[in-house]
Amino acid sequence: MADVISIVGPVERIDGKLTLRIPIASGGDKLAPFARGIGEVEGDILKVTIQPWLAEQLKIDAGSLVHIDNRNGKFTITRSAANDLDRPR
Repeated sequence: MADVISIVGPVERIDGKLTLRIPIASGGDKLAPFARGIGEVEGDILKVTIQPWLAEQLKIDAGSLVHIDNRNGKFTITRSAANDLDRPR
């Protein structure tokens, strides 16, 4: 069984697409095999594109924080509850 990796990071907008940039040194190397089809390694970064339907479902946009992990043998993105703190309503 692969080691479970769980990290938190921001969503960025790159070339008009919502993207996660996960440093290889911070677990991207272990997450890369689970991100086939949605991500690719570019230098020392695992770059993962978030599809619009998923961004809408998770209620995320550029600047949102997400949890990324490989539990249950798949690449999983979950919205961070920190997005709801200190935000004007």
